[in-house]
Amino acid sequence: MKIAVSATAPGLDAEVDPRFGRCQYFIIIDPHSMEFEALDNSNAMASGGAGISTAQMIAGKGVEIVLTGNCGPNAYQTLSAAGLQVITGVAGRIRDAIEAYKAGKFQSSAQPSVGSHFGMGAGMGPGMGMGRGMGRGMGRGVGRDMGIGPGIMPQAMSSEQEIEMLKSQAQMLGQQLNEIQRRLEELEKGR
Repeated sequence: MKIAVSATAPGLDAEVDPRFGRCQYFIIIDPHSMEFEALDNSNAMASGGAGISTAQMIAGKGVEIVLTGNCGPNAYQTLSAAGLQVITGVAGRIRDAIEAYKAGKFQSSAQPSVGSHFGMGAGMGPGMGMGRGMGRGMGRGVGRDMGIGPGIMPQAMSSEQEIEMLKSQAQMLGQQLNEIQRRLEELEKGR
């Protein structure tokens, strides 16, 4: 069995990327042996269709299960049509996510966890970098939104879908908070 995990970096100690179609890497892993392959996601910067292209790429790798933070409708449909099980709401280190999967802590997602264009960064999140104003307050501040914050709710979503999406985001934030607290404790012990 192979599992694909959306990743921020190419290793088991990397964090799970909250985006599926636009994540930087995938870790394709055998959960029993923990042998893995790091795969660069060439679709991360695509102008459109990243979810579908990425889902097709992952399906072609012989993967049976996908672990990710969120999965949009086009990617979800493509993965489901290929017979892959999709699990959203996953956060923290990849190594820990695999262990949680093996312990039965995740449930398969019955539908996409976010609306279309979730990973595009069009929300109102904090900027990561400098705009054109060179730090003088005149820049456009085009930042990376991680999908949490005002102005990100997809418009063509039923209340049931929105509830599921919000539950998934709340779970993901809880896992991220737990991971931050765990790391803080590790660092404080090492002082």
